[in-house]
Amino acid sequence: MSLKPPPPWEVLQHVNELVSSIGIKSEVDKSARALAQSALAKLDVVSREEFDVQAEILKRTRAKVVALEAELEDMAAALEALNREA
Repeated sequence: MSLKPPPPWEVLQHVNELVSSIGIKSEVDKSARALAQSALAKLDVVSREEFDVQAEILKRTRAKVVALEAELEDMAAALEALNREA
């Protein structure tokens, strides 16, 4: 059984509890923020605006696929009807 690491916010809360008693909380906060910003800068992420744009494009694409599938089903049914008549 492998242990999962605790969520980052729990780790930060625990560190804050430990350092607040010795008076170096501001230094630890600065270091933690710098570390978090550095880690986030290395991630391959997109802005919320770009995400929303891509989500809208995907929504329109899905609607087109549904419409094309329905059209294809209609054409297949018409073809079957023509084959039965012949």
